[in-house]
Amino acid sequence: MTLATETIQTKIQQAIARSQEYLLSIQDPAGYWWGELESNVSITAEVVLLHKIWQTDRARPLDKAEAYLRSQQREHGGWELYYGDGGELSTTVEAYMALRLLGVSATDPALVQAKKFILCHGGISQTRIFTKLHLALIGCYDWRGLPSIPPSIMLLPENSPFTIYEMSSWARGSTVPLLIVLDRQHVFKLDTPINLDELYAEGIANVRYELPKNNDWTDIFVALDYAFKLAENFNLVPFREQGIAAAEKWVLERQEATGDWGGIIPAMLNSLLALRTLDYHVNDPIIQRGLTAVDNFAIETESSYRIQPCVSPVWDTAWCLRALVESGIAADHPDLVKAGKWLLDKQILDYGDWAIKNQGVTPGGWAFEFDNRFYPDLDDSAVVVMGLSQVKLADEAPKQQAIARCLNWIASMQCQPGGWAAFDLDNDQDWINLIPYGDLKAMIDPNTADVTARVLEMLGECGLTMDRRRVERAIAYLIQEQSADGSWFGRWGVNYIYGTSGVLSALSLIAPTRCREQIHHGAAWLVGCQNSDGGWGETCASYDDPTLKGTGDSTASQTAWALIGIMAAKSGTQFAGQASIEGGIEYLLNTQQSDGTWDEAWFTGTGFPRHFYLKYHLYQQYFPLQALARYSRL
Repeated sequence: MTLATETIQTKIQQAIARSQEYLLSIQDPAGYWWGELESNVSITAEVVLLHKIWQTDRARPLDKAEAYLRSQQREHGGWELYYGDGGELSTTVEAYMALRLLGVSATDPALVQAKKFILCHGGISQTRIFTKLHLALIGCYDWRGLPSIPPSIMLLPENSPFTIYEMSSWARGSTVPLLIVLDRQHVFKLDTPINLDELYAEGIANVRYELPKNNDWTDIFVALDYAFKLAENFNLVPFREQGIAAAEKWVLERQEATGDWGGIIPAMLNSLLALRTLDYHVNDPIIQRGLTAVDNFAIETESSYRIQPCVSPVWDTAWCLRALVESGIAADHPDLVKAGKWLLDKQILDYGDWAIKNQGVTPGGWAFEFDNRFYPDLDDSAVVVMGLSQVKLADEAPKQQAIARCLNWIASMQCQPGGWAAFDLDNDQDWINLIPYGDLKAMIDPNTADVTARVLEMLGECGLTMDRRRVERAIAYLIQEQSADGSWFGRWGVNYIYGTSGVLSALSLIAPTRCREQIHHGAAWLVGCQNSDGGWGETCASYDDPTLKGTGDSTASQTAWALIGIMAAKSGTQFAGQASIEGGIEYLLNTQQSDGTWDEAWFTGTGFPRHFYLKYHLYQQYFPLQALARYSRL
């Protein structure tokens, strides 16, 4: 039986109606949508540490944080980086640290079990740099084992081979305050001190506080670190205090009126730690705003208290608009008009860090969060333009001007290889990822296939024009980035399913004839990794092991992405994938719940490949709706 039957078509329309009703029911009265952005427990653990250091813990429901941390521990004793990963060492150490800070005894059965997991995986000495840094702040690790970064890098002129603006926006926002923290090397006294000596696999007396070596040329960075430490010991670091003052000024200038720094918890926490190191008073307005901003990222229930790493209202709102209009809600529906106006008001008209390398260009992008003047991003901006283009406002002129302004800004942000990055222009000095401090390998923001595809999809879907040479360079970049098996890597979503879907959506609109071969190859790859239940899924482990690409338990969001990509290929080039499409649609119909929602436990969003993953709680809602809508039209 095919989905062409009247009965199945009726089921599709019913599923669409239920999904629409659910999304409209959760819209905020102000006009936006905002779903939870879930990550691993280390974010909450680090907030517990922050409040202990500032002695503001009694004003927060941290007893509920304990309950949350306990609820996330798995049977093996560890805590996960992403759902189902088998546990991860650094995440587990930070959860253990937080529970100890909250007064849980080391003899508690949960911590006894966690200790076994930690020791079996190498103990504290094998954790990431940022875990060791947090432990050093409270005397549970020695500062000697952490990298030194001369604060004087803040004073390098803009035309230097390296400045802080060669780091990605997220690395920059987190690193500048850490220049202060790493230089001062404070150990903060706690009301109830703890030690974690029991978590050193080699025994506390045998710990070697040193940076790991790779036994190759990159060990030069370890040698340089040794030289920096020697200079610090003899107070021979040039312009040290001037660099600290410049870092402090930079941090203060980039705080939003709402208290946020960079719109992400790591930058917010590190900035507050830096100011604590500089002896700011807890009642200073800067600190109070900062602590309030952290509170605004919290989700509190009757029994739980957890912190999101970021918030995504602009992103969620733009995608909800697209899905609702595509599924048949009138373009001038009052709720959608309200959302459109809300998005227009969020356009960023300030010059952010992007302007350091891209001078003379008028701002006009959108950010991910409620407030983030310094860091609009290309992906958000392109999706907002597509969302706004589908909504009909009473006065269209301001909308069209906003879109034109954004288009000009996006065009100017094209990188040398031909693609677009998330936040910056030509932020691609990969050697920075090799320094010991950069062990998360996320120090730069190069152009990627998924963001580039989004820009081209925006042009094709909205009928916008950009200099043809820019478009040709972008198409050539995407062709070059295609893997031999037909897939594309997904930087910001898990993983090859996400990347391939995005590129197929773009090329089928912008270059269906020229890229027919690439489109067919990509769609065939998606068809080939469909699961027996009709859905698609891909594990986060595909970032570590490419042989796992396209494999994993089916999820609603990844099934929707695959369907969107295959349907784009079919509509653009008559790709023969009808049976695969019908199987995917049946999966979505069979897994939708009675209230119109879909549910999935797996993380399908990416922060840093291999190191930090996300679950967008609305991905499993608006992407399936969009897929069903496109099938209904197809």
